[in-house]
Amino acid sequence: MMRERVQQYFTQFQNALRNLEEAVQYAKTDIEIDGTIKRFELCYELSWKLIKEYLADLGLICKNPRDCFRLAYQNGLIANDQIWMEMIDARNRLVRTYSAEESREMFIDIKEKFLHELKYLYDKILNAGQI
Repeated sequence: MMRERVQQYFTQFQNALRNLEEAVQYAKTDIEIDGTIKRFELCYELSWKLIKEYLADLGLICKNPRDCFRLAYQNGLIANDQIWMEMIDARNRLVRTYSAEESREMFIDIKEKFLHELKYLYDKILNAGQI
C-alpha cells in the first residue's frame, strides 16, 4: 500500500482531473475558458506533487517538476515526456503573462494534449494496484 500522503495527493488529483474534464467539455465563453485554465493549473500542480510522492515510495527522489516528469517517463508513469515539458512551459507562461489570445491557445493545448496525458498518469497510478 502507498503511504497516506500519496493517497491524499491521488484523491486530490482525481477530483481536480474530474473538474478539469468537465470544464474542457463545457467551456465556451472567455470566463469559462479562464476557469478551465485555472483548473488545469491546479491539476498540473497536483500531478507533479503526486508523481514526486509516488516515486519517493519507489526510492526515487525528484525535487522539481522537470526532474519528476523525467523520472516518471523513465518509470512508465507518463507516456509523452515532451508534452509534459510543454506543460511546464505553459504553466510558467501563465504566471508571467496573460492575453485573451494566449488563453485560447492554452485552452486548445489543454483540450487536445494536456488532458490526455494527465488522464494517462491517473490511469497508470490507479492500475498499479496500490491506491
